Amino acid sequence: MTDTFMSLKDQLLKAGLIDQSKAQKAEQEQRKQAHQKTAKAQKQAKKSGEVIVDETKLLAKKALQEKAERSKELNRIQREQAEQKAIQAQIKQLISMNRIDRKHGNLSYQFADGSKIKNIYVTDKLQDQLAYGVIALVKFGDGYELVPKQIAEKIAQRDAACILVQNTGSTQQVAEEDDPYADYKIPDDLMW
Repeated sequence: MTDTFMSLKDQLLKAGLIDQSKAQKAEQEQRKQAHQKTAKAQKQAKKSGEVIVDETKLLAKKALQEKAERSKELNRIQREQAEQKAIQAQIKQLISMNRIDRKHGNLSYQFADGSKIKNIYVTDKLQDQLAYGVIALVKFGDGYELVPKQIAEKIAQRDAACILVQNTGSTQQVAEEDDPYADYKIPDDLMW
């Protein structure tokens, strides 16, 4: 409606029927009438008990709430990702500082990594320590490392999926007590 009024005003000004001051007064009068109309409607609504709701304010509030919720969710996700990175860094540090040297290993030790069978080469002593739970086998990047039992427990607290082999000595003792073949000696040259 104001576009047609403006164009009418422009037409009257061009034709010379009105001057600039009269056009401004007419525009001010029109704004006053529109303002009085809305004020009158608000007074009537107050008298009748109706609450006039400003839709733009409601939409703005709703948009702010949604933005705050999205922001909270993004912050939570970023915080979780940072925590995961910190945990992985701790695990990497624990393994790299406490890994056991297995360079001179000549026995193949086979284990399961997910659905695949993998193997590493260990010495006789390391194989015995793995069997009795003194040391554990952990995944380290693309490879595998041996770490002491205490370090494996710390790693398991942070991420149990990194521990691939961690035997417990208590099951060996229970098995030895119930073993009907305990009296028979196992030959030293037997390979499993």
